[in-house]
Amino acid sequence: MAQPYRRGARVSAPGKIDPGIGEFWVENPWEITSAGHNLSNNERQRLYLNHQGRGFFDLSYLSGADAEGDGRSVVAADLRNNGRLDLIVRKVGGGIKVGDKYAGGALTIYENQFPRRHYLELSLRGRTSNRLGIGARVTASVKGLSLLREMYPINSYRSQAPARLHFGLGDAAVVDRLTIRWPSGREQVLVDLPADRHIVVEEGQEAVEAVVPGTTIRP
Repeated sequence: MAQPYRRGARVSAPGKIDPGIGEFWVENPWEITSAGHNLSNNERQRLYLNHQGRGFFDLSYLSGADAEGDGRSVVAADLRNNGRLDLIVRKVGGGIKVGDKYAGGALTIYENQFPRRHYLELSLRGRTSNRLGIGARVTASVKGLSLLREMYPINSYRSQAPARLHFGLGDAAVVDRLTIRWPSGREQVLVDLPADRHIVVEEGQEAVEAVVPGTTIRP
């Protein structure tokens, strides 16, 4: 669907419309709702699982994410402080269609029920750099593998993730080497970091602060 800049513009249908398969045409897309139409549920949601960087498994049906809600944005966040990222999906309109009505609301949370594995959560505190370390590049070296994360909380359409980084470590209980390239250009290296916790790293400081769930992270 193309949306004209001029709200009064009208565009004729390019061909014959077949209502039998759900097609409809409104000469001015600004009038879709007033004409009694709804664009929700025309595209189903999909969920893919990365397999060691070699491809993806389609888990849409098994996970329950294969819903008819018109999803527009998604954020991954550890809502239960257990090292597993849950998914928060924001939909437009009334969510899932049941009969001739919409149900389920505009916000859906998908709980991560994968088996628990090791992880490391990381918050940054800049000194020379900006306070949240926005723009930092962080590399975790684990058993010969390199995992790269960048601190960019605004990472999805009309949504913002928490300003912290998550590293899934599999069966590794220690991060061998954590390299932080701060926005200021400073490079900071930490070694032998125990997993399964949320830590705060301050720019230029070797000591890290462990975060206790339910407490407030210092500003």
